[in-house]
Amino acid sequence: MTARQPAEWMPHAACWTAFPSADDLWEDDLAPAQAEVAAMVRAIAASERVELLCATEGAEAAARAALGGVNVGFHRYAFGDIWLRDTGPLFLSSAHGLAAAGFRFNGWGGKYDLAGDDGVAAFVADGADVPLVRHAWVLEGGAIEVDGEGLCVTTEACLLNPNRNPHMDRFEVESHLRRDLGLERVLWLGDGLLNDHTDGHVDNLARLVAPGVLALPHASGTDDPNADAFADAHDRARDFGLDVVTIPSPGRVEVDGEVVPASHMNWYVANGCVVVPVYGTAYDDAAVAAVAALFPGRDCIGLRANHILTGGGSFHCITQQVPA
Repeated sequence: MTARQPAEWMPHAACWTAFPSADDLWEDDLAPAQAEVAAMVRAIAASERVELLCATEGAEAAARAALGGVNVGFHRYAFGDIWLRDTGPLFLSSAHGLAAAGFRFNGWGGKYDLAGDDGVAAFVADGADVPLVRHAWVLEGGAIEVDGEGLCVTTEACLLNPNRNPHMDRFEVESHLRRDLGLERVLWLGDGLLNDHTDGHVDNLARLVAPGVLALPHASGTDDPNADAFADAHDRARDFGLDVVTIPSPGRVEVDGEVVPASHMNWYVANGCVVVPVYGTAYDDAAVAAVAALFPGRDCIGLRANHILTGGGSFHCITQQVPA
């Protein structure tokens, strides 16, 4: 059996995440972002163990106060920021047990070089008691979406961006995905969301919900800033032979006059629920209902993520599952 990251909807032993605490990064959004992360942790912890990184003694005290009585393990590690989907390891499953794959992290193409982030993968793998295999090329977990059966979905905007692996072309990237993660087929989508500082992570755009079934957003309103990217993704997915289901996008969401990469697609599938980011738009309820229809047997919970988004992502970006 090839070592692969199982599909997210398969059973988990735990979920790793992190608590925001850096005043200089979060500024006025720190306290409300902490509240949003705590709400997410409470939802996930109802059906699986949560392991929470806290960067400082004060952050741990604040997290413990917010999460009293919740099934959480607290771990002190001086990380840079909370985006464990990208800084943490990818957990792979095989006939020989679990392994963790750690990739080079360069701050999303050199944008955010924060002390501690390059050590997160080793710390988390050690905490999960899973051996870590390091790989020398740049890859963030949010840049790929997998079905556990060898299919990978990604974007050209991110994985072919010269700020990641400038000497690797499409064929070499696919070769590395095959060699290091057991991924045999790659669907290349085009652009990600407007103003996404990850250069178009796929977990904001497209999510596999079953083998051969891809969920994509459809434009909401007449001024959706990502309408063209959505239409292009639909065309590519259908040409690739996947079944496509659609989720309403949040539409045009702005902060201080600037479009932000708000996405309902950045959900996390826990053992007993799906936690879906919502933003207080007219499309929230329809999006949560559409996701719920894709995951029968799990509670689908819409939680506000406006303040987490000020840091650049949402619930999927800050979580990493350990397969059971």
